[in-house]
Amino acid sequence: MDLKTLEEGGKAALARALAQIEARPDAPETVALLAEAYKRPRAHVIGITGPPGVGKSTLMNALIGGWRARGRTVGVIAVDPSSRKSKGALLGDRTRLQTDPEDQGVFVRSMAARDRLGGLAGLTIAAMVVMRALYDVVLIETVGVGQSETDVVRVADTVVFCVQPGSGDSLQFMKAGIAEIPHLVLVTKADMGAAAERASADVHGALSLAEGDMEGWEVPVLLVSSMHKQGVDGVIAAMDRHLAHLRDRHLLASLRTAQATEWLEEFIRERFGREGLKKVGPVALAAGETPFGKLADLARSLA
Repeated sequence: MDLKTLEEGGKAALARALAQIEARPDAPETVALLAEAYKRPRAHVIGITGPPGVGKSTLMNALIGGWRARGRTVGVIAVDPSSRKSKGALLGDRTRLQTDPEDQGVFVRSMAARDRLGGLAGLTIAAMVVMRALYDVVLIETVGVGQSETDVVRVADTVVFCVQPGSGDSLQFMKAGIAEIPHLVLVTKADMGAAAERASADVHGALSLAEGDMEGWEVPVLLVSSMHKQGVDGVIAAMDRHLAHLRDRHLLASLRTAQATEWLEEFIRERFGREGLKKVGPVALAAGETPFGKLADLARSLA
């Protein structure tokens, strides 16, 4: 299965491809598909994170509607908490996202976080790479576990952190590791008025103390009410501005290469442990290499 097959086969073909990746991650055809997709990035990858109950799913509904109205195709990866018994996703994005199943321009995939604490599922990276080659926007919603959600930086071009007025989220935001990751901060449920304004002021204060290096990007703090469709256009515009910022400064390609190098290091550690990582030595990707192809080569040499 290649990208052309996926493009022609629509959502059904993509669902089959993701099932194949999960069932046979080391198969030559799986590695070939991932390598091809990695070399043909098309989408703007956006990660949405924030505490449970902050309104991420409602926001995603509004964003998907806004993008589709602009003629953009959207792939969604929603990572949910896991069932202790089945290990499957507990919530299931399809019950929360109101998308038209007949719309070939929107594809939604639920994933269970299982025992991963970084807010992402083990399949997220591979699914993102394939969807990034097929859609205009890829939206990744993390599981919502607070400070350990910083893993979203490793897959997204633009990271959005959501804060709910009156919930203490702004204090959580001030903790090291959270205040330094977002490129946009959204105060949800802006219709709460004064409480939303206070939360916005708290976040501005937290950002002034953060030591993250945003490469000349000043993090905007926006108020949005997804239920009332207030501020959604402004959020999409801010996301577009951040992507333009990355491109104008020639940062996008280097960001994605750095992410891929981290993936490769994690793949090796998970597969062969620290001793295997020591045998491999410094992890780096040469021009034209993909993390999936290099992992396959390393696996053969270390076997």
